[in-house]
Amino acid sequence: MSNDNNMNTKDFVIGALVGGIVGAASALLLAPKSGKELREDLNQQALTAKEKTSGLTQTAIEKSSQYANIAKEKSSTIAKTVSEQSSQLIGRVKELTESVKKDVEELSQSADELTTDFEEAGIEIANTVKKEVAELHDAVVEEEISEEEVIPTRA
Repeated sequence: MSNDNNMNTKDFVIGALVGGIVGAASALLLAPKSGKELREDLNQQALTAKEKTSGLTQTAIEKSSQYANIAKEKSSTIAKTVSEQSSQLIGRVKELTESVKKDVEELSQSADELTTDFEEAGIEIANTVKKEVAELHDAVVEEEISEEEVIPTRA
């Protein structure tokens, strides 16, 4: 058993040495940087982040300026279009108003002419009726006189 015991101890010592060497090598390779190196890396990353942020800010400012100009142009175009259409509409309304006024004046004048024509026709008809009544009266009177001559009156 002492041989087995010797062997176990020897294997344990060899395993401990190999594990210690591997651990030391790993520790040296994976150990964090020194404080000075770590601060330099952090400053470098902070500068990189600041540059990216500045670039993004500048891009955002440029894009917003472009969009503002586009919006200004579009609103100007829309305002011009609305102004032109309202001017055309106002002109059309004025034309229609003048046309309606002209039509009303013509109708009024036609009504006045018709009234005058009716009055003249009424006067002419009245004069014709008076003349015919007078002629009829004269004819009746003449006929009565002729009958009196033909038929003697009895006294």
